[in-house]
Amino acid sequence: MSFEFIKKLPTPDQIREEFPVPDAMQALKKKRDQAISDVFTGRSDKFLVIIGPCSADNEDAVCEYVSRLAKVNEKVNDKLILIPRVYTNKPRTTGDGYKGIVHQPDPEKGTDFLKGIIAMRKMQLRVMAESELTAADEMLYPENWGYVSDILSYVAIGARSVEDQLHRLTASGFDVAAGMKNPTSGDFSVMLNSVYAAQHPHHFIYRNYEVDTNGNPLTHVILRGAVSKHGNTVQNYHYEDIMRLSERYDSMHLKNPAVIIDANHSNSSKQYKQQVRIVQEVMHNRIVSPEIRSLVKGVMVESYLEEGAQQIGDHIYGKSITDPCLGWEDTEKLIDTIAEMNH
Repeated sequence: MSFEFIKKLPTPDQIREEFPVPDAMQALKKKRDQAISDVFTGRSDKFLVIIGPCSADNEDAVCEYVSRLAKVNEKVNDKLILIPRVYTNKPRTTGDGYKGIVHQPDPEKGTDFLKGIIAMRKMQLRVMAESELTAADEMLYPENWGYVSDILSYVAIGARSVEDQLHRLTASGFDVAAGMKNPTSGDFSVMLNSVYAAQHPHHFIYRNYEVDTNGNPLTHVILRGAVSKHGNTVQNYHYEDIMRLSERYDSMHLKNPAVIIDANHSNSSKQYKQQVRIVQEVMHNRIVSPEIRSLVKGVMVESYLEEGAQQIGDHIYGKSITDPCLGWEDTEKLIDTIAEMNH
């Protein structure tokens, strides 16, 4: 049992110095961060739509997708805030498979973390520059937060990471919204305890430093469905699930109670076209229940230029190489429907 130290990678400060965020884009991020914060604190009635590919595997395709999203945003930005999913790290249940652009900047080649960190940074900067939208990503490795902390406007903590101490403590130092997914078991207590931890200050070791954090009041939950002990998927986006969550929130006295509904994963049993129906049900429940309207602040949807998924090496431009996604035509229609139902 041993570690082989292969090479020392540049620090986040070094990468940020080499690939800086221009002043105009810093101002854009500040404005977007505030608008998203206002949704979670209740100062804004806008609805969040966190949408995009399962994994951001191809810079050109991702940027074309987000540029199309920017045009849709112009039509709906009085009712919605569109946050593109630019997911550069992919958790794997067994550790096998494509782990995202940070690991493999070329999905058909081996791991190259230096090229991957640079590819991630350059893609996120290009997304901002071409679309004037700031993105969401999943924090798979807490130590890597510094590489993107000046770029992202939303961070998800995945179902396999939500119980991890370092993820919780790192999220307590974010100045942007952080969503804690329910674990694959579906246990609400694990998810809400993670929110509690991230909303409070902490003192810990991070990247060889002793650090203090202030707590992140924008930490909230994401319902993504679950898997039973028998291996069956269990949905948790229904009216009854959200009302039960509301009761649990009340009992824990957390700040800014909020939930994002993940329409894919176990909620759809990875039947990607079901995302449309699931989102419509969520929006309907917000219409009929003021309590649900107050609690449900947004949805998360997986979509790309082409619907479905492909194998690595098929080379279909704009089609997912991980979980299957909605195609662009269905995506645009769904965003229009969400805007119409957010009244």
